[in-house]
Amino acid sequence: MSTGNPYETPNVAQSVTSTRRTVTVKRLDVMSCGIMLGVLYALIGLLVGGLFSLMALGGVAAQGGDAMAGLIGGIGAIILMPLFYGVGGFIGGVIGALLYNLCATFVGGIKFDLE
Repeated sequence: MSTGNPYETPNVAQSVTSTRRTVTVKRLDVMSCGIMLGVLYALIGLLVGGLFSLMALGGVAAQGGDAMAGLIGGIGAIILMPLFYGVGGFIGGVIGALLYNLCATFVGGIKFDLE
């Protein structure tokens, strides 16, 4: 007794067979893509900022200089890198989604086979 809903759980009495469906992504939500890539790139920026911070502290220690200068540079990297990466990722995600939507109107989108 299937109602035609592909997402419903099949009855135990029915045989469960894997079926393939092809779906097409015809349009992306622009803000969703921007936010997703903004957060992803902010996390990458946090990792890169942490590495820059360690390198700044290591450079100051190797030169025997003032540790406060390395600390300020390191904290600046941890704060500014995620901010710049996040904003850049958001802008890139918005532009990428807009370009995808434009191209999908001509080509038809990307097809996926789901099983």
